[in-house]
Amino acid sequence: MTRGVPGDLDDVTRRYLARLPTAPPPDLGGSEWTPLIDGSEYFPALADAIDDTEPGDCLFVLGLQLDPDVDLRGHSRESAEWSPIGMVLAEAAGRGVDVRIILAGSVFTGGMPFRVGPFVGNVAAARELRSIRTPEDGGAPPLQHRVLLDWSGHRLGSNHQKAIVITRRGTLEAYVGGIDVAAGRGDGPPHVQMRREDTPWGWHDAAQRLRGPVAQGVWEVARERWREAASLPARPAWYRGAGIGRLNPMPVPPDPGPAPDVPGAGEHDQAIQILRSYGRWKQHPPPPAPRRPWTHIPAEGVQEVFHALAHAIDAARNYVYVEDQYFREYPGGDQRFELYGHLRDAAARGVRVLLVGSGVRRPDDVRGGLANRELPPDIRRKVVDPLPDATRTNVAFFRVEDVTVHAKVVLVDDCFACIGSANIFSRSMVGTDHELSVAVVDGGTAVRDLRVRLWADHMRIPDSDHTDLAQIVDLARGLGAWRTAWAQPGATIAPVGPPLVLVGP
Repeated sequence: MTRGVPGDLDDVTRRYLARLPTAPPPDLGGSEWTPLIDGSEYFPALADAIDDTEPGDCLFVLGLQLDPDVDLRGHSRESAEWSPIGMVLAEAAGRGVDVRIILAGSVFTGGMPFRVGPFVGNVAAARELRSIRTPEDGGAPPLQHRVLLDWSGHRLGSNHQKAIVITRRGTLEAYVGGIDVAAGRGDGPPHVQMRREDTPWGWHDAAQRLRGPVAQGVWEVARERWREAASLPARPAWYRGAGIGRLNPMPVPPDPGPAPDVPGAGEHDQAIQILRSYGRWKQHPPPPAPRRPWTHIPAEGVQEVFHALAHAIDAARNYVYVEDQYFREYPGGDQRFELYGHLRDAAARGVRVLLVGSGVRRPDDVRGGLANRELPPDIRRKVVDPLPDATRTNVAFFRVEDVTVHAKVVLVDDCFACIGSANIFSRSMVGTDHELSVAVVDGGTAVRDLRVRLWADHMRIPDSDHTDLAQIVDLARGLGAWRTAWAQPGATIAPVGPPLVLVGP
């Protein structure tokens, strides 16, 4: 059933990549896609790029959150080399880099005259960023008018996009994924460096770097976000120790303009497409306040992530692999944009559906504690239970013990990959949470190589263990490592063990 090298780029693009009327056409072979697994790989790459900026360059930051005190190179506050991201960004702005930062808010919390709800920290972080003075600065703080809280969208949602776009001397690159610049996100394999209640604990995440023309699409997302956030009406906020002030400063830098023209980044056997999720309304306050339409985003909203994932899952022949923070529905979802039926149909036709989630919840999760002790109800009711008995074991749900799986990754058949901010649940798909992801269709081995890296990470296979790595490079044997019934007859495999635990079915 399994194939080897995926094959011709045109063939795999037609099969796995959806045609999306609201998205620009995919970049075919002219851009460079580099997965960055875990913060231990992502943060240093980001630090190098920011440090290399010069006067006249541009730096956009979109985040669910940004902790001004995080050092991207991992130095602690006690270290003489500690270089917090807030100061790094202020120094960049001070030397003439066009720095713009957008942090998440929500319609509800953005409209209140005091700090409440899940975005309290962002109000404080924005105020701190705007006030940072650099050693060389003799005037106004460099970021004073360059940090916006974006509280547009659904009243139950958030601006969940995580992206950084950088121009450097005529080049353009973008970083897109699920990793927030926040404490604890710089972890890496084998995910035992941190502790939680005296138990080793890890944080698994994923992002990617884009170079070349496809990064123009991320620039345009950042641009549309800046224009929408800058055009929000004034709102007050209560600042402890300072009283009532503006939620966002005035004035702010104007529209940055269209994405700059950039040369191709070489020849690559890949098609890459930028995917967004937005709901229908720019402002969706509680009644009787009126809803307001978007200014720059299509009035009907955008559901590109959903359509791309549904298309790729429907095209699957061999496997669908998903690792995600959430495998259940939450308020703000929409049944029309659920992916469970697509996963169920894939399993029904013999595709192996492999789902990987957290063994422990994130520290700020109000429910706290262990996670995925049993099959999530939505997976059971909407994927597993409707299947005939003979095909239910085509689905396998695993948890990674003592690890928070925060990555949002979907792989299909070693041909298609999607990495971004969008969780698998429908509130990300419909646009209640604003999302940004990237779909890649590969005619070579790049998606396979990413699969091997992720599986080796979860199976704790070191790079030096060539025997076990070879086992999972071969797809037929690698699938058999997860569930022995998936192994081809006569194949020699070693089933996975700790920290992976099969939850069901």
